[in-house]
Amino acid sequence: MDFTYKVIDGRPEILVFGKTISGDPICIIDRSFNPYFYLVLRPGVNVDEFIKEFNGKIIDEAEIKNIQIVSKNYMDKQIETLRITSRTPKQIPIIARYFKDYKDTKLVFESDIRFVNRYIIDKKLTPLCLTQAEGEFVNKNFKSPSFLIEKIEQISNDTIDNLRVLSIDIETYSPFGKSIMPEKNPILMIGFSCKDFKKVLCWKRFKTDLEYIEFVDSESNLLQRFNEIINNYRPDVITGYFSDGFDIPYIKTRAEKYNLRLDLGLDHSGIRIGRGTNKVARIIGVVHVDIFKFIKRVMSRSLETDTYSLDEVSKEILGVGKLEVDIGELSQTWDKNPQEIEIFCKYNLQDAELTLKLFNKIYPNIEELVKIVSMPLFRVTRMSHSQMVETFIMKRTVDFNELIPNKPHYQLKKDRLMNTYKGSSVYQPKPGLYKDIAIIDFRSFWPSILVSHNISLGTLNCSCCEDSKNTIIVDDKKYWFCENKKGFISSILEEIITRRMRVKEILKTSDQDKKLLSARVQALKDLSNSFYGYLAFSSARWYSLQCAESITAFGRDYIKNVIEKAQNTGFGILYSDNDSVFILLKDKTKQDVKDFCKEINKDLPELMELEYEDYFPTGIFVSVKHGSYGAKKRYALLREDGVIKVKGFESIRRNVSFIAKQTQENVLNIVLIEGDSNKAFNYVKDVVKNLRLKKIPKDKVVIYTQLQKRIKDYESIGPHVAVAKRLIERGYDVGPGSMIKYIVGMGKGRIRDKARLPDEIKQEDYDAEYYIKNQVIPSVEKIFEVLGYNVLELLEEQSQSKLSGFV
Repeated sequence: MDFTYKVIDGRPEILVFGKTISGDPICIIDRSFNPYFYLVLRPGVNVDEFIKEFNGKIIDEAEIKNIQIVSKNYMDKQIETLRITSRTPKQIPIIARYFKDYKDTKLVFESDIRFVNRYIIDKKLTPLCLTQAEGEFVNKNFKSPSFLIEKIEQISNDTIDNLRVLSIDIETYSPFGKSIMPEKNPILMIGFSCKDFKKVLCWKRFKTDLEYIEFVDSESNLLQRFNEIINNYRPDVITGYFSDGFDIPYIKTRAEKYNLRLDLGLDHSGIRIGRGTNKVARIIGVVHVDIFKFIKRVMSRSLETDTYSLDEVSKEILGVGKLEVDIGELSQTWDKNPQEIEIFCKYNLQDAELTLKLFNKIYPNIEELVKIVSMPLFRVTRMSHSQMVETFIMKRTVDFNELIPNKPHYQLKKDRLMNTYKGSSVYQPKPGLYKDIAIIDFRSFWPSILVSHNISLGTLNCSCCEDSKNTIIVDDKKYWFCENKKGFISSILEEIITRRMRVKEILKTSDQDKKLLSARVQALKDLSNSFYGYLAFSSARWYSLQCAESITAFGRDYIKNVIEKAQNTGFGILYSDNDSVFILLKDKTKQDVKDFCKEINKDLPELMELEYEDYFPTGIFVSVKHGSYGAKKRYALLREDGVIKVKGFESIRRNVSFIAKQTQENVLNIVLIEGDSNKAFNYVKDVVKNLRLKKIPKDKVVIYTQLQKRIKDYESIGPHVAVAKRLIERGYDVGPGSMIKYIVGMGKGRIRDKARLPDEIKQEDYDAEYYIKNQVIPSVEKIFEVLGYNVLELLEEQSQSKLSGFV
């Protein structure tokens, strides 16, 4: 479940916290593993003399324990290295720095790898999986039995069943929103949710029939009870939503105020908060998972929402949102109306329950990623796609005997950021309303290109294959990749692609758990699709701009070829971006599209495949704000089952009022499903009329905008910033992360001068013309432009319209 290390009497001890098959906690202690790095000497240096001089030498109080000659591979070529071992992990960078500047040194490798990561990689362990250890029990002052080992090895991919997961959520005293002031404001309640119980701790009493509410006498008692509940329940995982940035650090700060020791760790340690801007909260032996971070970093590509609030994410993933309570009123209710606190306790528990449900829903995906990259649950849930790729590559270096390149230093990363390259090809759509659209796309496009053309750092411009079939011209530069020897990167990526293909086949025919198999397919897909982007990532150890731009150049050629052959076959080309082509059937059928894909596949490399994805009876593409070409990824397509697929419209953007989103969604439904453009136009005219008559409820004209930085850091004062400033003047705590809601009221002046809090505006006082001209009309303007309407007519009282048919 968890890995860490300590140095005891000058010797490192790896601590592995896990569970036995029977479910009992245990801590494995390994004292046999030593830190090391690799050194490559300059040609001509006498290796034996070097070893004799430095073996056992002390450099700045860091001792070289051992030096060993080791043959390794680097960029697919064999080289001789020296493996230098020290006494403790902290001595490694000291010794490495010395040798980096030493006259006989050519290169230093792997001095920047975390000691625990090094252990997991070298021992070929996979967290969460069944592992066997040999040794004996020893006395340690831990909450779990301690076992000093002589040997450890993973024996199967079986994972832990029935994880004990505890979700927590706190509500704090704050005059407004979600401002974080832990030094000043107390925690009012803590909600818990797990499969065994649910509970809300609260330190102000009120009359209630809710059995899950437990009263304590003070905030100090609340924190002590929090500590007690966790120690009694012994969860394997504690999860929260934005708990790295809010809940856990807040709890730690409030406990420190009362000099309370929260001994939550299995080694009796407290909460540890990491340094730097990307702070993480850790509890030794108990895995803390901030599910918000995993969703935002790993799942964001597949989500429609871009706010990542618990409410929006829960609605999309679970189909249910937060309890509708104005949490900004909690502080006032706490002070003046304690008899009404119960609703906030329900809100608190609902947040904890939603977080637990999200964890349980997403956990199969997380588990598969843990098994693929072989890093602990704590780390995997905080990794970006690029970090997962790099960690996976590092894991596979052991089997290929490859050296791990060093992390790039600051200046090198800065220089890399200056390098750009041409991406995938885009065939711009002509705005219009279309019939009979089919989408075809390449399966695992970028990964399959990398593998099919053996694109690796060590195969680039090899000495044996200059006239290789894997040759590409990029901006007059010629790149080629070896045909005779498989590269390291392309080899391990091929394993992922073929593994995913096998799992997909099993998924079609097997009676195994579909949920887990689907999670495995998704995890493998996410990882493989991230390889090509990783190669151009400025912080990558395996960075190669030439490899990355070669992949996109091959990709452009493949897409261009498909477009040309589709046109020659009689299809129309509507749009192309990345790995997909949107084609118009004209007088052809869906079967013709499938047959076309089969013909293309005959000439493709083995791993590459063009697939028929979907058919849409109707679709609309709109133009950008300026110009006649359709916007990239700005369209709405109607599927045969009646579901509308929307990309790039305001309906999934922030800073747009509900009435504008609702109007756009209804217009798309009427146009695409009912096929009645005139009805859609008249519907918008009715919305405009009702806004002017103030029949649209004011809650539908509220605009929500989140503060991204401190008020003083804003150079341009938008309406949400102006409202936030007024809140501060009235004594509210407002800062980064606060969600500002406002309504634009009637009157003269700039929009920021007319922005008001919803409770300051009466139903008849919102500025209807602002919402008509700046919210509703812009949300549908491009749609009606495609349909041939003059949107200025929407602003007029008289009814005029004209209709253009389908393109």
